[in-house]
Amino acid sequence: MILPVQRWNDLADVPSGFGPSVVTIGNFDGVHRGHASVLTRMCADARAAGARAVAVTFTPHPLQVHRPDEAPELLTGDEDRLELLEQTGLDAVLLLPYTLEFARQTPQEFVERYLVDGLRARTVVVGRDVRFGWQNSGDLSTMVALGERYGFEVEVIDDVTPAAAADPGSAEDRAADPLRRRWSSTWARELLAAGDVVQAARVLGRPHRVRGTVVHGDARGRELGYPTANLGGDLAGMVPADGVYAGWLRRTRHADGSPVDPHEGDVVLPAAVSIGTNPTFDGVERRVEAYVLDRDDLDLYDQQVVVELVERLRPTLRFDSVEALLERMGEDVERVRVVLAGTADA
Repeated sequence: MILPVQRWNDLADVPSGFGPSVVTIGNFDGVHRGHASVLTRMCADARAAGARAVAVTFTPHPLQVHRPDEAPELLTGDEDRLELLEQTGLDAVLLLPYTLEFARQTPQEFVERYLVDGLRARTVVVGRDVRFGWQNSGDLSTMVALGERYGFEVEVIDDVTPAAAADPGSAEDRAADPLRRRWSSTWARELLAAGDVVQAARVLGRPHRVRGTVVHGDARGRELGYPTANLGGDLAGMVPADGVYAGWLRRTRHADGSPVDPHEGDVVLPAAVSIGTNPTFDGVERRVEAYVLDRDDLDLYDQQVVVELVERLRPTLRFDSVEALLERMGEDVERVRVVLAGTADA
């Protein structure tokens, strides 16, 4: 029997006697294909050894605490990150609040408290560039030494790339061939900043998603015959380059906060998504709006939705007249139909 994934926000939430475990540590922003590959393998190894597979991660991102001006725009909010982590087969996720006080722990204090005493780690899975503890003073050699002291093994994982597994090649080959670039959150951000959601999906292993609550807008879309769901200021997930996209709108929570039953009607809906300031009407506020194809009967206000972006159709344009805008919107909707006809419902 497959047990539900346990979510913990503090060591006090970990059940007494939990373990032994195989543990990995990271930010896992986006839970891209590199993350998923490592985590899936780790889960299989843990089950073969009769252990539990656990990911330890943090909120907010450490750079948002130490150097907020340099912190990256996050690909996923906590809710999506946890949902995606759980899909890899983990038994539990420990989501720790990252604070300056937390950061003052020495490498030994962190390992002893969380990995040894808290999770009874039998194996700790890390990358070669792992850093942990006060001022990132702990590295791979530190973790190996602590493993020898406390009785856990350290498994080192190498970067995962689309092509290197089949043909490692030379360092020069990997630099010249974009397919040999390591799957990374940075790569996904670069692609999204350029509006290339198709290639970003290759890195992420899924369409990129933006989550938010539907709020009232200026109702201009309804007046034009294309009523849109406007995602509010609680947006979670990196908003890609301005433009018009083909995508899916997935309802996740009702207005009262209760989760949407995936078996009820109108859960996943085809949508034309507009990102930008609406320059035709001299807009200044950047918005994410989704028009659900052929539907003007939906009441999505105050509901939480996820918009999954499949393909960018065009950049945001300024039109000389409302008539020209409406003509192009009609063309956009037909292109959305074509694009989504070749994809499976998310």
